[in-house]
Amino acid sequence: MVLDNVLDENRHVNNVAYVQWMQDAAIAHATSVGGTAATQAVGATGMARSHHIVYLRPAFAGDRLRLLTWIATLRQARSLRKYQFLRLDDNVALATGETEWVFVDMATGRPRSIPPK
Repeated sequence: MVLDNVLDENRHVNNVAYVQWMQDAAIAHATSVGGTAATQAVGATGMARSHHIVYLRPAFAGDRLRLLTWIATLRQARSLRKYQFLRLDDNVALATGETEWVFVDMATGRPRSIPPK
């Protein structure tokens, strides 16, 4: 449920909250499917390179939201994760987003190829 502490001066959900929710969902999803453990096991981590959000309708205090996320593409050292924010009461899409993640070697800080499954 959307709380007052994530609202902006217009009483809509602040854009920073969407980015935080996207990151939280990405980490939760990666952890739930074993991706976080597998990444750490090879001495790597995922780092956000860019975020893009399209706001379709505002979300307000009290709205109940569902955030869907999935990996759309994997290529060499990068992946593109997509998101969709839905209002539960009427299933209306409020925003869509995507984050480009880079697979990075923790020792060198440099991108490296994502290992095969």
